[in-house]
Amino acid sequence: MKSRLILTIAATLIGAAALAHSEKEGTTPANGAELTETPEMIHMVFDDPIRVTMARLLNADGAEMPMERGTGLDPSLEFHAEPEPLAPGRYTVEWRGLASDGHPMQGSFSFQIAD
Repeated sequence: MKSRLILTIAATLIGAAALAHSEKEGTTPANGAELTETPEMIHMVFDDPIRVTMARLLNADGAEMPMERGTGLDPSLEFHAEPEPLAPGRYTVEWRGLASDGHPMQGSFSFQIAD
């Protein structure tokens, strides 16, 4: 009986690990960073390939700021885009995508440019 319970728990844990989704491992700028100028690049790194289907840069008022996407729509471990010069203020990067297992993913991170 005890060994059956252990096998059931092990099978459940292995199954859960197999269903894990891609996760964002890091960003540039780092979430919460305080910068003195516009970052050269908006960059995200994932632990498993993801197809980033939408990424946008918003100012504190929610207006979308222009940035040129440097990566295509193919699944990748990285995403990058180059923003145009930004005024001092708080900015948020919002993104959505599809993990390699087809599950939708989304997230955001923020940074600030000081006066």
